[in-house]
This record gives sequence, C-alpha cells and structure tokens, in this order.
Amino acid sequence: MIGSYLLLFASAFLAATILPFYSEVILFALLRAGGEPVSLVVVATLGNTLGAAVNWVMGRYLLHFQDRRWFYFKPDQLHRAQDWFGRYGYWTLLLAWLPIGGDALTFIAGIMKVRLTVFLLLVGAGKAARYIIIVYLNAWSGI
Repeated sequence: MIGSYLLLFASAFLAATILPFYSEVILFALLRAGGEPVSLVVVATLGNTLGAAVNWVMGRYLLHFQDRRWFYFKPDQLHRAQDWFGRYGYWTLLLAWLPIGGDALTFIAGIMKVRLTVFLLLVGAGKAARYIIIVYLNAWSGI
C-alpha cells in the first residue's frame, strides 16, 4: 500500500505544477480499492500543496529572468495578473485547486511575495477541501 501512497503523492505533486496531470483519478481509484480516506486525503493534499509551492518559488525567483527571450510570460501578461491579484488579494489562493488558473495563482503569489506560511495555509485548505469533496462523492455514488 505504500507504493499506492507514493503514487498518489507524486501524481498530486505533478498536478499542482504546470504539467498537465490529474491526481483525482488516482485518488478515486485508491478509494475504490479500499484505501483509508483520511490518509489518502492527507497524502494528496501534502503532495498537491508542495507542488504548488514549487510554482510559488518559481514566481518568487524566476522573475529575475523576465527580460530573457525564453521567459514564458510577456510583461503585459504579468502586469495584468499582478493587478488582478492585487485587486482580489491573497484569499484567492483558496481557489488554487481550480484546473484552469489555479497554477497561475500560485505562480503570481510568488511574484507578489505572499508570505510562504500564508500561502501554504490557504492553498492547503483549498486543496484539502477539493480532496474531501472527492471522498464524499465517492462514498455518495456507492459504485
């Protein structure tokens, strides 16, 4: 079973980075196989939150390379994202679990120098809530 937890952690970690990956499928499969829901939620949340922290670090430190041609974001994209984050604030990090825009939020939080403790608490809470909902949907479906 330890291999299953490592697989879940790795998939959750990768899903939180800019790589296209979905940890919910693995969580759902492990729940179906009789995995313990609380442990699975904890492992998935830790992996997903640490993956998001990689985005925070990239936002915090890779901005120094924004003048390079290979840098992914254009200056106007960065300014728009910073304005949006400045307008709505760090509470938006509760939405970092969203499949579209969630990874960008964690990257922008690094650029905006959100304190790491605040970042981890808000991102972790949002991601935990998503995994808890998946556990309840699994139990509710009764398949």
